[in-house]
Amino acid sequence: DEARAAFEKAYKRTIERLVADLKQKATALSSAETVWQLHDFLSIERHTIEGRFSFASEGILFVMASFVKDDLLRLDELEGLEAEKLAKIAAMSRF
Repeated sequence: DEARAAFEKAYKRTIERLVADLKQKATALSSAETVWQLHDFLSIERHTIEGRFSFASEGILFVMASFVKDDLLRLDELEGLEAEKLAKIAAMSRF
């Protein structure tokens, strides 16, 4: 289904961004304190990602709009969704 495929695409892009961010942060590790800061960062990111990427039909339009707003998806990647749903996602992504 189109929504599931778009959802998976956004998840993949989120993980790619996280990995790139981690590579950059890893180069700055210089002490136990910076290691613990990286650990804290990862814990927060994991919690955020697991919460955000729980696919549930209620509220999915808001989630998809947030993906568009955060440049994790483009509206054209949601083609196949009902026109009314696509219009709602487009409108919500502007706020």
